[in-house]
Amino acid sequence: MKLLVIGGGGREHALAWKLSRSPRVQKVYVAPGNAGTALESGLENLALTAIPELIEFAQKEHIAITVVGPEIPLAAGIVDAFQDAGLKIFGPIRKAAQLETSKIFAKNFMQRHRIPTAAYASFTDPSQAHAYIDQHGAPLVIKADGLAAGKGVVVAQTIEQAHDAINAMLVEKNLGGAGNEIVIEEYLPGIEVSFIVMSDGEHVVPLATSQDHKRLQDGDLGPNTGGMGAYSPVPFVSPSLHAQIMRNIIDPVIQGLKEEGIRYTGFLYAGLMITADDQAKVLEFNCRMGDPETEPIMLRLKTDLLTLIEHAINGTLDKAEIEWDHRAALGVVMAAQGYPENPGKGDVINGLTELMAEQEHRDEFHIFHAGSSIGEDGKSIVTSGGRVLCVTALGENVKMAQQTAYRLMDKIHFEGYQARHDIGHQGIHYQRKK
Repeated sequence: MKLLVIGGGGREHALAWKLSRSPRVQKVYVAPGNAGTALESGLENLALTAIPELIEFAQKEHIAITVVGPEIPLAAGIVDAFQDAGLKIFGPIRKAAQLETSKIFAKNFMQRHRIPTAAYASFTDPSQAHAYIDQHGAPLVIKADGLAAGKGVVVAQTIEQAHDAINAMLVEKNLGGAGNEIVIEEYLPGIEVSFIVMSDGEHVVPLATSQDHKRLQDGDLGPNTGGMGAYSPVPFVSPSLHAQIMRNIIDPVIQGLKEEGIRYTGFLYAGLMITADDQAKVLEFNCRMGDPETEPIMLRLKTDLLTLIEHAINGTLDKAEIEWDHRAALGVVMAAQGYPENPGKGDVINGLTELMAEQEHRDEFHIFHAGSSIGEDGKSIVTSGGRVLCVTALGENVKMAQQTAYRLMDKIHFEGYQARHDIGHQGIHYQRKK
């Protein structure tokens, strides 16, 4: 059986790697992929990105199932197009993907279906938005309505920062059309958690809990990024909190969409804030796996991912069984110099060859690639994007997984790389207290 994974980041490397381990899979094509997927056994990169070309390839090569990684193809309606062509594909249709592609759609949807989230108001007029801020004060969260590659959210701690964010989005148009309309939300204090599930439109299977680290620097300081590391499971998500999230958030989303005539098939990511009184509220929805959460989650998944995806496509997720490695997994992102504003490219990555050979024979770690490519010499691996690698390892607890991941990371080097040294700190602190 041949499969196709759409995308070229760490998430797609992890998904393709996991799918390739199924005994029923002959080859996994990754479009466009990266250096890691180019060198990984059982994977092959595909220099295609246009939806019609991908459909033609899937038909010609008899691709059994296509899995969509990133948000841009979902927003462009790749799932609708593949389905219209009679091809099996895993991901939400364009209407369902509005939960991610439009913050205003998502907030209004949650309000209609009484899903807990921050209070909000939406604006297209800058003067009205400024007046709202003057009335409500800070801190506040300002979000662009559309997709903005992780740059569309500003947590404004002061009124001045909030006014600057409004001007940047609505007046200066720094985010283009994504910022034509904005949402201003109340600031929710607490601890962030990533909660990802698979849905077939009726039934839901939750994946292992995880926690991302958005800020660039240790101690959760510095600018927001796409994510500097993640770990799984999250020890402070108790069984009762897990049940609350499923009952109050996940199930109402899937059923609410169904009531509105939208069948949601695919991964659904709920970015949650856990408040001081242990209540979960939605910060955002993504209609895909998170990155870098995918990397530790896939390292822990023992069940055949292909089987789970088949159940989801066939509407039989209620018959699926899912098994996890009892160990924790933790992934540390190595980012390019200048990330997130102006990441450098073309720096040679040293120390990878030996580790990538070693991981073929061991199951306790994997180096997942994101912004990497093969150098002009055809041999070296060089940086080609902001987040370059996610060094991911298993351990008996979060601390042990952390120690292994950093020990491995220390064997890799490229010019000016950036990495946090405290990934998993909240989970480790919680386990120490217990």
